[in-house]
Amino acid sequence: MARIPYFDMTQAPAAYTELLGERQPLNLYRMLPHAGPAAVGFLKLGGALLRNHELDAQLREVAILRVGILSKASYEVHQHKRVARSVGLDDAKIAALEEGADTAALTPMERDVLAFTDQLFHHVKAPDAMFEDMRAKLSTRALSELVLTVGFYMMVSRFLENFEVDIEPPGTIA
Repeated sequence: MARIPYFDMTQAPAAYTELLGERQPLNLYRMLPHAGPAAVGFLKLGGALLRNHELDAQLREVAILRVGILSKASYEVHQHKRVARSVGLDDAKIAALEEGADTAALTPMERDVLAFTDQLFHHVKAPDAMFEDMRAKLSTRALSELVLTVGFYMMVSRFLENFEVDIEPPGTIA
C-alpha cells in the first residue's frame, strides 16, 4: 500500500492533466501531482523519451527494464515488461535482463546496451572505450537519449519505491 494517499486528481493542475491526455490511469500518474510543477516536467521528459525518440524502442526497453531490475523497482519492471513486449521484446530477452541471467537470447547490441546501463547505474560514467564503442554504434542523439533514459528511470524507480506506488490490479488498464 502506498505510503501516502494518491493525489485527488480532481484537484490536479490543468497543465498536468492536459499532458496526461489519453494515457492509462496508472497509479504513478496519481502519485506524481504531489510533486507540484515538477510533475509536469516529469511527464514532458518521460514523454519525449518514450514517444519522440531516435533510440530504438527495444534498446530503450532493455535499458529501462535493467534499471528497474537493478533498482528492485517492482512497479517499474511490471509496467515496462508490458511495454517491452509491445515493442517486440520476447520473454526470453526479458528474462535475460535479470541479474546473473544468461544473456544468449540478446543480440550483441542489446548486450552492449545492458553493459552500458550497468556501468551508468553502478559507476555513473562509462569508461572511454565503452563510450566510444557506443558512440560508433549509435547516433549522437540516440546515445544522448540512452544516457538520459538510464538516468530518468533511475529517478522514476526511486520515486516509485519510496512512495510504494501500488501495481494496478489486473484488468484495470489495457
